Amino acid sequence: MARTIRFHRHGGPEVLRIEDIDAPPPGPGEVRIRTRALGLNRAEALFRAGSYIEQAQFPSGIGLETAGLVESVGAEVDCVSPGDAVSLVPPRSMRRWPVHGELVTVPAELAVKHPPTLGWEAAAASWMQYLTAYGALIDIAGLEQGEHVVITAASSSVGLAAIQIANRIGAIPIAVTRTSRKAQALREAGAAQVVASSEDDIEARLKEIAGEAGIRVVLDAVGGPAFLPLTAAMARGGTLINYGGQSREATPFPLFDVLRKSLVLRGFLVHEITGDAARLAAAKAFILDGLGDGSLKPVIARIFPFEEIVLAHRYLESNEQFGKVVVTL
Repeated sequence: MARTIRFHRHGGPEVLRIEDIDAPPPGPGEVRIRTRALGLNRAEALFRAGSYIEQAQFPSGIGLETAGLVESVGAEVDCVSPGDAVSLVPPRSMRRWPVHGELVTVPAELAVKHPPTLGWEAAAASWMQYLTAYGALIDIAGLEQGEHVVITAASSSVGLAAIQIANRIGAIPIAVTRTSRKAQALREAGAAQVVASSEDDIEARLKEIAGEAGIRVVLDAVGGPAFLPLTAAMARGGTLINYGGQSREATPFPLFDVLRKSLVLRGFLVHEITGDAARLAAAKAFILDGLGDGSLKPVIARIFPFEEIVLAHRYLESNEQFGKVVVTL
């Protein structure tokens, strides 16, 4: 038996329960991991609330990120061995492979032997944020040295990962955050410029920062009315990649800017990368190199014990965090 986080109905953090369930042994091509730390993501809050891209089947497990020790392996597994310290590439289905529990069984291809310099907390906080930021900025947009890139929801884990990745390749990250309260922290985290969306004229500030060249790449997690000033500040042929919808307001379609400047507005989910072996291999190599040399370093906002999973989810939804929320066992 192993303690596992489950829920029996959709709702807020209060629906989460810690329950004892049987932990299945690994089948062919699978590994069983005894977890040490769990990373929390917005996707889990949406899944719990019934608003995610896949629906739960009750009683449902939850979770996309974990790190721990390989306890046992199934047949035909040779990429990891019992005793290896690993973290997980997020599974394609949270319903099929929820990983927030003491013992989890997942496909062996998801397990990554991370740099030994990483602690459990940082390892559990790595893959979702860096794969999302890498996939959008490097794999899709082809961000290059010397280019400006606009990053909304910049104090989120993906936002901070995007700032680090931009700096790693010599691009110029512009952080967009709701108020100036987190501006200094964002500068210390590597943002070259900070724009407060509720205080500044977004279009004017971005045009002032980027000059005549304009903004070719925007990474957006918010949607909503900010689409208009963001696209208005973009360069001809620019690409806006959206990976979330944090705004509760409608998202207008900036038709004439899209037409006039031949813009690309593109949705993105991390499964594009994790579901393609070649693209995932390139992403893992980039991220592991960055984690190894220190240019990529997960920012952890707060750590909760496993028993306080409800409080951890409440904090996740508070929008007060700067970086990743982590739970330890």
